[in-house]
Amino acid sequence: MSVNQQDLDPDSTTDMEDVTNAEEELIKECEEMWKDMEECQKKLSLVGTETLTDSNAQPSLLIMQAKCLTAELSQWQKESPEIIPLNEEVLVTLGKEEFQKLRHDLELVLSTIQSKNEKLKEDLEREQQWFNEQQQILESLNVLHNELKHQVVTFSESRIFSELKTKMHDIKEYKEKLLVTLGEFLEDHFPLPDRNVKKKKKKKNIQESTVQLITLHEMLEILLNRLFDVPHDPYVKISDSFWPPYIELLLRNGIALRHPEDPTRIRLEAFHQ
Repeated sequence: MSVNQQDLDPDSTTDMEDVTNAEEELIKECEEMWKDMEECQKKLSLVGTETLTDSNAQPSLLIMQAKCLTAELSQWQKESPEIIPLNEEVLVTLGKEEFQKLRHDLELVLSTIQSKNEKLKEDLEREQQWFNEQQQILESLNVLHNELKHQVVTFSESRIFSELKTKMHDIKEYKEKLLVTLGEFLEDHFPLPDRNVKKKKKKKNIQESTVQLITLHEMLEILLNRLFDVPHDPYVKISDSFWPPYIELLLRNGIALRHPEDPTRIRLEAFHQ
């Protein structure tokens, strides 16, 4: 706009004067606000030098905060809203700024929505893939179920009984074989004492014991049968038919245990428990 046009337009001159007056008032208000801030700063510096105890620290801080808010409220109440000149250029500028801000906000919203849509799309694809896998598994299970459903398997009770009987017979044979092998091992390595040698060593004795000694194998069978037949009282009375060296052998090697109250009774160690 040229100078001649401004001279010819009285409204433009009036607007310029209003702007100048507004600037002067704004400068005055700023100076007054600066003075108020300096006074508040002085007051705060004086208050800050006071030491607060733990008991009244929080109430004092709340009171100071309330005073600051009250002062700020009164300052805003004193100010008068700035009147914007209603000419075309100012309105166009304000409109452009508002549109730019609105456009920026809408672009942010659009970007956020697009990112959410991308994430939802990925989640949907992943869920769809999982659903397809589960559907394939279900179809496979249905096919297997139908195949098993149509298979007719008949089990004969006599056949099962015969198989069990055969297995029990095999187990008994194996048990007998083990017992025979154990008996042979004990007879070979743990024989009974030779009575002829014993007689030569005891020529001076007038009477000889006529008790028949039993083998180590028989001793173990007696102890084992007692352990399983009478588990609540597995101790066996030591008789004269038990050869003392074999009794000592079993006790020393932890195969047999002596009764804690009656030393004439022994029992087999419960290795199966």
